[in-house]
Amino acid sequence: MLVLYETAAGFALFKVLDEGKLKKSENIYKEFSTAEKANQLIKLKHFHKFENTVEALSAATAIVENKVSKSLKTFFNDTIGAKEFAKEKLVVYEPKLGGAITKKFGIKIHDDTAISKELYRGIREQLGSLLNQTLKTDDLKLMELGLSHSLSRYKLKFSPDKIDTMIIQAISLLDDLDKELNTYAMRVKEWYGWHFPELGKLVVDNLAYSKLIILVGMRTGFSESDLSSILPEEIEHEVKQAAEISMGTEISELDLSNIRALCDQIVSITSYRTQLYEYLKNRMIAIAPNLTTLVGEMVGARLISHAGSLMTLAKYPASTIQILGAEKALFRALKTKNNTPKYGLIYHASLVGQASPKIKGKIARLTATKTAISARVDALGEGETPEVGITGRAKIENRLRMLEGRFVAKAAKVEKKKLNNSNGASTQKFAMKETSTYNSAADTTIKPSEEKKAEPEANGEESSSKKRKLDSSEEQETVTKKEKKEKKEKKDKKEKKEKKEKKEDKEGKEDKEVKKEKKEKKEKKEKKEKKEKK
Repeated sequence: MLVLYETAAGFALFKVLDEGKLKKSENIYKEFSTAEKANQLIKLKHFHKFENTVEALSAATAIVENKVSKSLKTFFNDTIGAKEFAKEKLVVYEPKLGGAITKKFGIKIHDDTAISKELYRGIREQLGSLLNQTLKTDDLKLMELGLSHSLSRYKLKFSPDKIDTMIIQAISLLDDLDKELNTYAMRVKEWYGWHFPELGKLVVDNLAYSKLIILVGMRTGFSESDLSSILPEEIEHEVKQAAEISMGTEISELDLSNIRALCDQIVSITSYRTQLYEYLKNRMIAIAPNLTTLVGEMVGARLISHAGSLMTLAKYPASTIQILGAEKALFRALKTKNNTPKYGLIYHASLVGQASPKIKGKIARLTATKTAISARVDALGEGETPEVGITGRAKIENRLRMLEGRFVAKAAKVEKKKLNNSNGASTQKFAMKETSTYNSAADTTIKPSEEKKAEPEANGEESSSKKRKLDSSEEQETVTKKEKKEKKEKKDKKEKKEKKEKKEDKEGKEDKEVKKEKKEKKEKKEKKEKKEKK
């Protein structure tokens, strides 16, 4: 029986001298209690030493992934040979690695895992004495330490979960810097505004405002100093004029020195922000090129940071990516049974921003689908070119043009209809209409007595028509009142019936109970009487 043992220095192949001692796995630890006993049970047959740390690292990563490395192939083929393995079985700690070895070389592997684990534990304890001729214990410890460091570095470097931590930290720091800059700029404008309030309206940019304060200081110095390096000519002229007619209060040199210190902070933070943005841009292009080309570095970085990592973002469906960042609005809408939000962080993408309000939802859905595909390619694909992102962006742009053209065509049709209607109304043929003139021959004069007679007749007709109207309205009201009364009576009858039925049920139950009690009492009395007679 042969035992394959992996060390930081190389591969060791041990031969078991007495296989009878390995029958019981419970007693194997006794054979490795001392170095002499271990040497009597196991003997080193071959040792393949690694040439450098790169070979050791590749061998270690292959064993972790249960694969056969190049150094292990050379060890089996060159040093040992197939004849030696044909007679005996091989003991391997990892069963999956054993399966890979049998596929490659056709070597028989020992099946009992309990015995192999005990053997490995014993070899680990007495490794220094077993490898005494080939390696020293101090050298082996140093090699183990170096290999463990390089292996951990390799895992951190190539782990898909750990790559994007830099992006997450950078985007969160960028947001924090923006907040700090806004608060600092607001404080400077309020502080220096007491001395020169007109400057805040003329110079809107925070960086230019703080640079002006550092350069000039008091407002009296604006007329003398040259501001062409910071401001354009038009604004410079306006600032100088405003400085001469300013309504601000006077401040001391000590106040100005503190304001300048704050302005220095703003300038330094803005310069660092630009540097950080460039770093983030480069990192995004290197890690997620397809996502960056499709959505942009800022939106892509925010999506990654919100998801937690690029791998988790790749696992999300397109519907989740579309609403990512609008969770509060989504749950509020579900709670109140209103319309759910159409977009979250993806709203800030340039493609969604280009679209008109009517198409925004459709374009957001389409960008979310393409974002999901590009994130999966970046996380799991091997290529580093942004081909998927470019094709996805082109498709979205074509769709956007098509939808906008459709809406434009609809609007044009509506406008044409309106114009046609207005034109049709205005372009009717002119028709002459005869104007009616006053006919004086048709006039008649009525005598006063006839007038008096005519008035009551007219009044009578009017009153009769009024009475008819009142009668009809009263009839309608009476009909509605009757209907209401009938409905109320029906309801009352129903309620009374229900109450009666409930009472009858209760009374019936009570009567039954009373009758039962009476029967029981009678029976008891009869029984007593019979007993007394007997």
